Amino acid sequence: MGGIVSHAVVNPTFDPVAKAGAMHDYFRGNPNKLQPYEFLREREPIPAEYRDRDARVAKLDEFGLEGVWLFPTLGILYEELIKHDIEAVTTLFTAFNRWLDDDWGLDYQGRIFASPYITLADLDWACRELEWAIDNGARHVVMRPAAPHTASGQIPVSDPRNDPFWARVNEAGITVVVHAGDSGYSSNGYAVDGFAAGFSGNGRWAPSVKAFHIERAAYDFLITLVFDKLFERFPNVRVASVENGAEFLGDLFNKLRSTDHKMPGYFSEDPTESFKRNVWINPFWEDDVTTVVGHMGAERVIFGSDWPHIEGMPRPLDYAVEVKQFGDADQQRIMRDNARELTARRPA
Repeated sequence: MGGIVSHAVVNPTFDPVAKAGAMHDYFRGNPNKLQPYEFLREREPIPAEYRDRDARVAKLDEFGLEGVWLFPTLGILYEELIKHDIEAVTTLFTAFNRWLDDDWGLDYQGRIFASPYITLADLDWACRELEWAIDNGARHVVMRPAAPHTASGQIPVSDPRNDPFWARVNEAGITVVVHAGDSGYSSNGYAVDGFAAGFSGNGRWAPSVKAFHIERAAYDFLITLVFDKLFERFPNVRVASVENGAEFLGDLFNKLRSTDHKMPGYFSEDPTESFKRNVWINPFWEDDVTTVVGHMGAERVIFGSDWPHIEGMPRPLDYAVEVKQFGDADQQRIMRDNARELTARRPA
């Protein structure tokens, strides 16, 4: 990318590939005290359902799933690597989105909902690409949690300069997903930066502050949407945070309340209520979902298995046990209804 080899994925062909949910026990607390690489030794030829939409629909039937949201894997990593060349960024993701529509379809048989990638590095491009996504049946678009690099420097997506984009999102009622990726966060000298830099040459992983980058990026992105009063200007905007975790929520709400008290009159409404009205959270499957529901309410929490990734669930509905403590209505909201609501457009 841009003349530099990206090592973010060491198996870029994915064939053979580690099995879905291979690291499930690692994220469950690693009860057998294995090294991370030990979970990945067993490989298999890449299954058809990973790459073929009809095979994927058949797999959904086998799993008992009504539908699936489909997001970029490598695509979410590459804006950062060519951020200095805005034309390259927009050209790359125009091509990616057209391939996505050709290969998967943005709404395939009402079962597979693929998400075009949007960047606000170029506002005019973002508005055109959003219009293309809407015209071609997209139910959501996806972006990374970052302040994109523009011709005028880094600008948060919620800056009023980007209001033409959000006005169209608000009008169309399409969901915007912010999905974990390479957000360009620095370890400030405490760790080696780079998306896959946590692994040394012998395959052994060492803990560092770099492990918190995903949560830090999502925290900063989401709280800035409220600080910039995006939801006051566009109350019909729906933002879903996917694969960013949820452990940061308690501190985020504390910061919103503290800011509201320190700056009386700045917000025209309670910023925590604004957040809970306009944001949906997909926790990591290993997060304490009871705590997440306590912060957000069951109507703002969405199940996600991350299948077939190694850090996800071996089978998507393995997650059902995580919500068994809730009543039937709340279980249905988390496991099905909230995602269905976000999949349906809600025009203003």
